[in-house]
Amino acid sequence: MNIGFTYDLKDDYLKLGYSDVDVAEFDSIETIEGIEKVLLKQGYTVDRIGSFKSLITRLCRGDSWDLVFNIAEGVHGIGREAQIPAVLDAYKIPYVFSDPLVFSATLHKGMAKRIVRDGGVKTPAFYIVRSLEDICGVHMKYPLFVKPLSEGTGKGISSNSVIHSPDELSLLCEQLLLKYDQPVLVERFLPGREFTVGITGSGKKARVIGVMEICFKQEASSEVYGLYNKKNYKKFIEYSVPEKDMADKCSSVALQAWRLLECRDGGRIDLRNNEENEPEFIEVNPLAGLHPIESDLPILARLNGTSYDELICQIMESALIRLTSECKHE
Repeated sequence: MNIGFTYDLKDDYLKLGYSDVDVAEFDSIETIEGIEKVLLKQGYTVDRIGSFKSLITRLCRGDSWDLVFNIAEGVHGIGREAQIPAVLDAYKIPYVFSDPLVFSATLHKGMAKRIVRDGGVKTPAFYIVRSLEDICGVHMKYPLFVKPLSEGTGKGISSNSVIHSPDELSLLCEQLLLKYDQPVLVERFLPGREFTVGITGSGKKARVIGVMEICFKQEASSEVYGLYNKKNYKKFIEYSVPEKDMADKCSSVALQAWRLLECRDGGRIDLRNNEENEPEFIEVNPLAGLHPIESDLPILARLNGTSYDELICQIMESALIRLTSECKHE
């Protein structure tokens, strides 16, 4: 089987003048080589396509693939993760991971929260600030948690994200609106433990491969899992597998949210406990990082007994099952 491979390589964008923060979501060459190595070991032929523009060039040339392993994050707009899947759909080329609707809806964190909330999954109350005038509409009890509406990898999240007063709220919203040029999500702050749940598969076949608790060391300046703490996780973070009762609760919430959002093949659900020690949905990453060593999904997989090779194989298996099912219904 000929596998096309789409991705956004950090080094390529740094050479174009993008900053380290701009490319925080993009992949290193170690990720590309790690995934490719597993696919080659499984007997696939791998064709490195690269970014969206490279894909367009190749398609215009008449190239095609049996399946595309797509981990490209995209660059601009709230539909950036959906761009490659949308083009591949137009060319009737199947691909790994979620479809354009899922990527657009989940990158809009407020939309994702609405979907899971309407499906019966607990998530903190929230309000979307699109301009400074909207701040007067925030009527929730402090503390609150504030972050950009559609960023990943902890971008725009720091110790300042926990807000205790209207003045702090106004100041941070103003800063984020200006810096990220997008709406701001304001939600009730949950004071409890923090978890991320790894899932592979789609629909009824989706399953939890592991639950990981994010514990902050004394050296950490704050208990906020933002960009700085994520980049320096070896110094500030300790990852562990929670006790079975809590892991089961997290698994149940995450799997329900995954299915409600109709995510596919593999990814992560982030949760945090409320005052009653019950996990609530924070956000979903249907295009989770796959660096063999440093990304959360491979880390939690290892902690729960699933190797990197097994993780990639499970993701591929899910995509191939979907492909086979779709072919039967054509």
